[in-house]
Amino acid sequence: MKAVGFTQSLPAIDPHSLIDFETPTPVPTGTDLLVEVHAVSVNPVDYRVRRDMGPANLGTRILGYDAAGVVTAVGSDCTLFKPGDAVWYAGELTRQGSNAQYQLVDERIVGRKPATLDFADAAALPLTLITAWEGLHEQLRVRHGGADAGKKLLILGGAGGVGSIMTQLAKRLGLTVISTASRPESVAQCQSVGADLVLDHTQDLKAQLADAGHRSVDLIFSCAELDGYFQMATEILAPFGGLCTIVAPNKPVDLGLFKVKALRYSHEFMFTRSMFRTPDMIEQHRLLTTAAHMFENGDLRGTRSATLGPINAANLRHAHAQLETTHTLGKLVLEGWA
Repeated sequence: MKAVGFTQSLPAIDPHSLIDFETPTPVPTGTDLLVEVHAVSVNPVDYRVRRDMGPANLGTRILGYDAAGVVTAVGSDCTLFKPGDAVWYAGELTRQGSNAQYQLVDERIVGRKPATLDFADAAALPLTLITAWEGLHEQLRVRHGGADAGKKLLILGGAGGVGSIMTQLAKRLGLTVISTASRPESVAQCQSVGADLVLDHTQDLKAQLADAGHRSVDLIFSCAELDGYFQMATEILAPFGGLCTIVAPNKPVDLGLFKVKALRYSHEFMFTRSMFRTPDMIEQHRLLTTAAHMFENGDLRGTRSATLGPINAANLRHAHAQLETTHTLGKLVLEGWA
């Protein structure tokens, strides 16, 4: 089968940073599905693994942590899917990824593809959807059914894939969503998915909140590096509030600042369940299944911003380079095999 991988950590513009190669088609066992990959999207984790982690013991390492495709074979222990089913998923960090014609993936982290989304639109969503969903409900503890309606959520860096889905999920539950962005196009992206207020994160956020009539917020979800915002976050969070980040701090943070207000601090990492084979690993299957109905009912909309052509090394290098600018809106997708 065709695949795209890397053997050493190189800059995205280097023609050897990602290479086209041929590899045997894997065979599913246990709870694995063999999925014929129709479309993939690219996330910051792709370039961070390529840049910082190296190929480890996987030989030529195949990246890719978002995919949509069709099940072609199943392992002996599979009960959720059968050959011919259209699926979407984000895969696992410790296994070969979706930048291949066929991929093995545990059915417990796979969902039924929404019937209203084509493969390209579906591939743009799983990783960011799971991240936003888990961050909102499991880390920030926002309850289903609107029990927390009226609470204020500040999203630091709201124009990307995670922020765009987080905004939609939070608005459906009645939260007031305040996003940050600094360019006209990123402000427009935040507004298009429902943000009630957009602040400029290059300016004083505390002052901007006050000017807009908000003395505090109940929750903060950070899609950006938190180092420059941590002190400010402790000041604007209301008592018993929560802060969740998806980007690890570059330097130590003083959690003692959280004591007086009894604040919560957490990280969201959507690969935790699959990496540690947690007993509730199937929750990601359930999450994706529930979300599929939401897309089909029109409660959520996709976040694909561009399709960069077929899945090959040249197009993936281009996608990695774009993401590394940190100015990408929505999600970049590749579809089909040339």
